[in-house]
Amino acid sequence: MKSFTDKVAVITGAGSGIGRALAIELAGRGARLALSDVDAVRAAGTAALCEKAGATAKAYELDVADRDAVLAHAEEVAVDFGGANVVVNNAGVALGATVEEMTWDDYDWLMGINLGGVVNGTKAFLPQVIASGDGHIVNLSSVFGFIGVPTQSAYNAAKFGVRGFTEALRQEMLIARHPVKVSCVHPGGIKTNIARDARGGVERDIDKAAEGFEKIARTTPEKAAQTIVRGIERGTPRILIGPDAYVIDAIPRVLGAFYQRPLALLGRLGMKNL
Repeated sequence: MKSFTDKVAVITGAGSGIGRALAIELAGRGARLALSDVDAVRAAGTAALCEKAGATAKAYELDVADRDAVLAHAEEVAVDFGGANVVVNNAGVALGATVEEMTWDDYDWLMGINLGGVVNGTKAFLPQVIASGDGHIVNLSSVFGFIGVPTQSAYNAAKFGVRGFTEALRQEMLIARHPVKVSCVHPGGIKTNIARDARGGVERDIDKAAEGFEKIARTTPEKAAQTIVRGIERGTPRILIGPDAYVIDAIPRVLGAFYQRPLALLGRLGMKNL
């Protein structure tokens, strides 16, 4: 996709972080924006920033885990904008807990949003993206879609799932010769509130983990948005964000399954320091 002028971009989780930064970046490139978030106030705030930049933008309240709501949202976008060119399934949450500690409700909550939300958004909007004649599906995975991490089993399961789902979808679009590019995004540490808003553990542990994450998260949402947009322009299948993403992508390639032992040792040391 060489130009975003008058293209309709649908972004979930647009109320903050990467979603908001991406909306603002696309607003500056002439896109028309359908912006959703589970927090209606945050979505409206992002839409206002995009309108200030001269773009057409509309905010929607949306729980991406609610399939019927996502299907209805796709119909709303078709009516309000005439259909979608770019769909960015960005909405996501975090959960820190071991498999033993994790509740069924917590597991279902994360999987419903991080994996179910991607599937729902892709399926609901794919007919519009195909019909646009110049479409792109962008799904947010993570570097945790490359390696397994202690206390992140649910997050890993979702992000590995997003990666597999997206790579399969890309091949299907190629086989069918549909005019649709597909990208899977793997951010490293991004300066967002996802760690501080995570479920699981006691408040002290969450704050400690969030403080640690904030120390190593070097990439800004704005930089992440620029990288994603450049990936869309180039039709890049796998978009890595941040130098840490390239390092983590390389670890299992070099070490294979042996990466798990030193990571477990680091995890044990980390638990002792909490």
